[in-house]
Amino acid sequence: MLIELKKVYDYSKMDTDGMRNEMVKVDWQILNDGTVDEAWGVFKGILDDLRERFIPLKTSGRYCRRKPVWMSYKAWKCVKKKSKVYAKYKDSKHPAYVNIARKTKSELQKAKLSFEQKLAKNIKGDTKSFFAYVRGKTKARVQTGPLKDTNGNIIDGSKDMAEVFNEYFATVFTQEVRGCMPDVLTASDGIELSDIHVTEDIIQKKLRRMRMDKAPGVDELVPRFLAALSDEISVPLNIIYNRSLREGVVPKDWRDANVSPIFKSGSRAVPGNYRPVSLTCVLCKILESIIRDELVDYLEGTSLIRDTQHGFRKGRSCLSNLLSFLDQVTGLVDNGCSLDIIYLDLAKAFDKVPHQRLLNKLKAYGVHGKLHAWIADWLVGRRQRVCLQGDYSEWRWVLSGVPQGSVLGPVLFLIFIDDLEEEIKNMVYKFADDTKVLAQVHSDVERQVLQEDLNKLTEWTNKWQMSFNTKKCKVMHVGRANQRFEYVMEGQTLDTVDSEKDLGVMISSDLKSSNQCIQACSKASKMLGMIKRTISYKKPEIMVRLYKTLVRPHLEYCVSVWSPHYIKDKELLERVQHRFTRMIKEVRNKDYIDRLKDLKLWTLEERRNRVDLVELFKIYKGYTSVQFESLFTLDCNNKGTRGHLAKLSKPRCHTDIRKYFFFASSNQSLECPG
Repeated sequence: MLIELKKVYDYSKMDTDGMRNEMVKVDWQILNDGTVDEAWGVFKGILDDLRERFIPLKTSGRYCRRKPVWMSYKAWKCVKKKSKVYAKYKDSKHPAYVNIARKTKSELQKAKLSFEQKLAKNIKGDTKSFFAYVRGKTKARVQTGPLKDTNGNIIDGSKDMAEVFNEYFATVFTQEVRGCMPDVLTASDGIELSDIHVTEDIIQKKLRRMRMDKAPGVDELVPRFLAALSDEISVPLNIIYNRSLREGVVPKDWRDANVSPIFKSGSRAVPGNYRPVSLTCVLCKILESIIRDELVDYLEGTSLIRDTQHGFRKGRSCLSNLLSFLDQVTGLVDNGCSLDIIYLDLAKAFDKVPHQRLLNKLKAYGVHGKLHAWIADWLVGRRQRVCLQGDYSEWRWVLSGVPQGSVLGPVLFLIFIDDLEEEIKNMVYKFADDTKVLAQVHSDVERQVLQEDLNKLTEWTNKWQMSFNTKKCKVMHVGRANQRFEYVMEGQTLDTVDSEKDLGVMISSDLKSSNQCIQACSKASKMLGMIKRTISYKKPEIMVRLYKTLVRPHLEYCVSVWSPHYIKDKELLERVQHRFTRMIKEVRNKDYIDRLKDLKLWTLEERRNRVDLVELFKIYKGYTSVQFESLFTLDCNNKGTRGHLAKLSKPRCHTDIRKYFFFASSNQSLECPG
């Protein structure tokens, strides 16, 4: 019995040579006629025609009895022959049936082993195939919804749920007030970026670097199809891209998006617990990436983005943000200071950005002329519809925000939020919209200074038509003598927490890493259990690859900022690797160290030491944004025979938190007044 049967293109069997020969015959000068939208329509029509002529269709759907994804053609023939032999003799002990059953079993084992070896070999670049294999072997089905509407009614139909999602996503848009545009301080000092020229070489490089597993937009042009014709389509794309930039016009298809709701946390019945990710035109993303590269080079070259921002920037990451932040925190606590940390949460930050205010900021940052006109046309007039289980909602206009899932959107958001900490007296750390404020608080006067900073942040959100989700804004008190003051935002007292997840790392008020170790161990153990249940042939070459890619990263994420020094925490993490090595039959009966040697693995503690050394090398050589002088001091006393120019001086520390923090920072400026 067939379920959800449909016809789709089989890109694995496309006639690439035939398509290329047809593309060579086209005179692409026709794209210089008419409007940019018409030129794009002509080009897209040619690609659609090529798909219909040179790519065969295949049946896609779910069967009640379907062939497993790992089944080879040879094994499937044996299975069918086995059924025929049994139907003929009706005797499972007949010599003919016994022989074919033995052969079938052998072929099935070979097919499954070969498939799992291929999964493990490609796991770094293709995790989707592995998780599809996992879903095929589990009876549990994690689905979107059912949802509850505003009246509390249960909605489970995919079409109806798509409408509910689209209606909710539209409610968060900002209705921009045009009459009172705030002034933007001139930041570019006369330096401008107004024009970008695209070349065929740049387009070809971008096309070849596309990820083949990315979903297409409304136009259904998949990356695999476009990459196969990268040399041929670079010429027409060069014409369309340069016309689009020169005329400041974005084709209509490029501004339409299929929105996929991605579950975050909480109840699956609440639409607000889903993040809207926009699937836009792949070829538009190519042009976005070219513009993004030029815009980033301009912003970084002119130092227009503040150093407090670590998101979406080269040489900056979650690790650099946490290293800079915790270096200050541990240093101040080591000197006996009391600290208050405010964790801020901007409500629906990417979706609420007002377009005209963003465009005004772009001008202030020196983005003018044709480029400014193109970005304005790219932002305004967008439409979206929610896609859920093959069904679509109606189209809705996008009134604000930068698309989540776009290439250019994150950079525009950084520009918009850059002056968030203007006139703030305490230290601010940002990673995109994740913001935290760090303040020394020993008296009511210092508490009032921090409260005034929060008031100024609230004023900023009101001026720029953003808002804080005060229910998710938290305060953490650090330090033994902390007086645990209360703070208010928008009339609501902020909740006090003893532990908070900061960029994926659990930060505790005592600054110990036990909570993070428990979280990392839990995530890694769940992933290891999934591998154990999914993989049938636990060969060393298969298991080690899967472990390195899917399990160990949970144990080593940003480990330089939370590397444990308590034995109990080290053993907790090492226990995961113990469990993994015992899964492999060939080394199961050996000692742990011998198992690691046979599998060519290090202990996790050895790897943590190596990660610290690698990160220190990057900081010393200037490969990251973290300043070497802020973390380390060179030892100028080279009296010993083993001294060298890069020898570090280790300072005295009063607390273990500081003593064991990433080579013990020696910044002498962290002195607590009084």
